[in-house]
Amino acid sequence: MPESAGVGPESRFSLDLSDGLALQPRRVRAAWISDVHLGTRGSNAGALLDFLRENEFETLYIVGDLIDVWQLRRGIYWPQQHNDVIQKILRKSRKGTRIVYIPGNHDEMVAGFHGVYGNISIQSHAIHRTAAGQRILVIHGHELDAVVQNVKWLAFAGDAGYQFLLSLNPLINFVRRRFGLGYWSLSAYAKKRVKDAVSFIGRFEEEMVRYAQTFCVDAVLCGHIHSVCVRQIGRLTYYNCGDWVETCSALVEYEDGKIDIVNYGPLRFPNQPLKPTRSLEAAVI
Repeated sequence: MPESAGVGPESRFSLDLSDGLALQPRRVRAAWISDVHLGTRGSNAGALLDFLRENEFETLYIVGDLIDVWQLRRGIYWPQQHNDVIQKILRKSRKGTRIVYIPGNHDEMVAGFHGVYGNISIQSHAIHRTAAGQRILVIHGHELDAVVQNVKWLAFAGDAGYQFLLSLNPLINFVRRRFGLGYWSLSAYAKKRVKDAVSFIGRFEEEMVRYAQTFCVDAVLCGHIHSVCVRQIGRLTYYNCGDWVETCSALVEYEDGKIDIVNYGPLRFPNQPLKPTRSLEAAVI
């Protein structure tokens, strides 16, 4: 279950099941997930399954990179949990959830199948209107990444380096646990500390907002850079729903139009209800 405002680690697991009934899934108006990277060892499919089980959605946006075709081309890795994620999403669509799939750069092959298939729509971008009337452009974000668009070999090399750092995390944390230390991510640390990476994230956010202005919207929501964030840039709100490799985060909209970050991963931060104009200190992870 996600950690929420004012709830400590101890109370996360204190469930009252005295009536013998399991907790009912929470109903939310919309949710956004991205960068699951199924087909890689770094994908936290188990955490995503928890999120999908514990929430019911009117609309679920998959904001790109659900499946990592780049990695699957290097070698097949597809455990049962990855299959369970796909089956869970399909089951939700059959039960009435509207699924909007916006392909990213790692699953760009899906872009060749734009169209509507029952409750599943595959499209390049979407405009979501919140219950509060806010218009949000939903896009993966790789379209504004100059490296992905113009220097593909460098994008592949960067991805290979990122996967290598991720592969070191289990060994590092095995040693840390032996010394009684908590979870720590080398890949997240490198991304946060390397000046070029921090500078890239800042420029990316600003370019996303500039691009969104041409759609006459109030906000833009994307994924791609694995950096969960909600902050105001000029007159537009910038949302990033993070990833399911390290932060295991998503964005959800409640019935009143309020948008919140939920976090199911080891890299935890305070999960507070966010107004569109409020920023989050954990913007860069």
